[in-house]
Amino acid sequence: MSQIKPVEILKHVAKAVPTDCLENIVIIGSLAAAYAYFGDDDKIFVRTKDIDCLLKPFRVAAEKGQTITRQLLDAGWQPRRLGKHYNPGTHKTPDDELPAIRLYPPEIDPEEENAWFIELLTEPESSKNQGKKWTRMIIDEGHYGLPSYRYLSVTAFMPEKIDQLGIYYARPQMMALANMLEHSEIKPDRMSTLFDGRAIKRSNKDLGRILAIGYLEEEKGIRDFRQWAYDWKDALQSCFPDEWKTLSVNAGSGLRALLDSGEDMEEAHYTCVYGLLSSYGVSQGDLLEVGERILGDTVDILIKLES
Repeated sequence: MSQIKPVEILKHVAKAVPTDCLENIVIIGSLAAAYAYFGDDDKIFVRTKDIDCLLKPFRVAAEKGQTITRQLLDAGWQPRRLGKHYNPGTHKTPDDELPAIRLYPPEIDPEEENAWFIELLTEPESSKNQGKKWTRMIIDEGHYGLPSYRYLSVTAFMPEKIDQLGIYYARPQMMALANMLEHSEIKPDRMSTLFDGRAIKRSNKDLGRILAIGYLEEEKGIRDFRQWAYDWKDALQSCFPDEWKTLSVNAGSGLRALLDSGEDMEEAHYTCVYGLLSSYGVSQGDLLEVGERILGDTVDILIKLES
């Protein structure tokens, strides 16, 4: 995992991509959460390697992705060559076998411990999309894919803008909601790459992110999560107008399952202390308390709001 300073990486990305594409990029994931809580503090490091750049709206995602990728490759950025699919595809390559756009900056050695790369994703084409979908993107080198997941649209809902950089980042409560919706249960699937030496269930890693965000919220002095419920309702009504009530009722089921499982909580805690909370001495008990507060202050109120 790379030790990076959030503000430095955001400046790097904002400077590297075409100016006319900045309005179409929302930074999500660890970097977005880190910037939201640490801002310009250059003494804070976050452990992450992938800088997730969500392209929106969907109708221009492939076009903007082509423009961004072309400029970065021409500037010497290097494709990440790891995993099952990384070579450019052709018109015969099935969508779900296309390589994603993952690029290292030219000054970084991919073999270095602190190497980081950007990855391009897109929000879903429709609220009816289920699971992971790929949008084909063609450049001179071949065919690539922009992955999307059903609930990524939530992360792009009313993002915050860094005015001096012209780039957007997802609000922490929206990333928390997207992870809750994506993991309504603890699935057995483990991450394809090791997390600081361990094979972790993806559900535990993503649900653990919710606890990390909640912990950082409390570090800011905010111990009341009730406003999240109203923010979540607005996002759900906008992104899933026909299903928002059902989604509201089921939103907390995965997080509850995590808190009730000592084994899964241990994995989630591990990802937090070696990831977003690497600068804090947070205990598993601390995260359990945060989780219970989120369920009580936010999920319970969200359920009441839908009735």
